[in-house]
Amino acid sequence: PTGSLLYPYGPHQGDETNPKHDDGTSGAIALSVPFTFYGKTHQTVFVNNNGVISFNEPVRQYTPDPFPLVDGRSFVAPYWADVDNVLGGDIFYRQTTDSDLLEDISKDITQYFPKSPFTATWALVATWDHVAYYGSTSEKGNTFQAVLTTDSKIFYIILSYWDIQWTTGAASDGDAETGLGGTPAHVGFNSGDDTNFYNIPGSQTDAIINITTTSNVKVPGRWVFRVDEFQVTGV
Repeated sequence: PTGSLLYPYGPHQGDETNPKHDDGTSGAIALSVPFTFYGKTHQTVFVNNNGVISFNEPVRQYTPDPFPLVDGRSFVAPYWADVDNVLGGDIFYRQTTDSDLLEDISKDITQYFPKSPFTATWALVATWDHVAYYGSTSEKGNTFQAVLTTDSKIFYIILSYWDIQWTTGAASDGDAETGLGGTPAHVGFNSGDDTNFYNIPGSQTDAIINITTTSNVKVPGRWVFRVDEFQVTGV
């Protein structure tokens, strides 16, 4: 289902679809506009099945670790947990300069950050659509989306949570029937320099299932961050 919370996605929008592999990833995505994250500019991203968008190298790890990570990996975790798209769901992504979409994104960001008027010139939209968890014996699926966007000066990431039904795969000590317990999903940002990071409240606790109701921009299910020089807005 698509709500107004999620920007349009799917093959009819020109999205690529990740292969059906447990712990799989997209190929390397060469960015048509370099993306600045915590002061470092990146040319390549991976959209990883396990709920992570990583810079420069893929992430196949399925049980999340809290940030900051000690190994220098730089990534955003829209919902880092053990997805198995063989059991269900799809992971889609596209780079876009579509003017209607960019207008919607610009309007939203300007509403959340009225002091910095913003006109998006590019976006990467990645969507996890009703994805299952590893070891699942249920029909549960999670639907969420991450958008990287810029006007070439300021860089933002929008995280949107439409439907979150599980937190944990069976190999992370989750219950195969409920998808709960064990080591729950992690949500946040890791710069890779072991100093700069941000964990969204509730990460790696059972409470993360409620992320569809929380926000830092007064829109339930949506979290938005300026990430070139990382800034946390009124949580």
